[in-house]
Amino acid sequence: MKTSDLGVSAMYRILKKAGADRVSDESAEELRRVLEDIAIEIAKNAVDMSKHAGRKTVKAEDVKLASKTSGKI
Repeated sequence: MKTSDLGVSAMYRILKKAGADRVSDESAEELRRVLEDIAIEIAKNAVDMSKHAGRKTVKAEDVKLASKTSGKI
């Protein structure tokens, strides 16, 4: 099983903030998997954008643009 950079307890809190009365373990785990996949895609696009701009540093503007162009948000 692969380890995640995102905590499952944060997924419970997100689902609760979204209005869930109760949250199953499976739903919190699935949300974590989905969000991590989306985050990795956005991060890769942001890295590509910073390299294209001739920078080694990924800036907030790269992440913002990558999130808009990823089509998942």
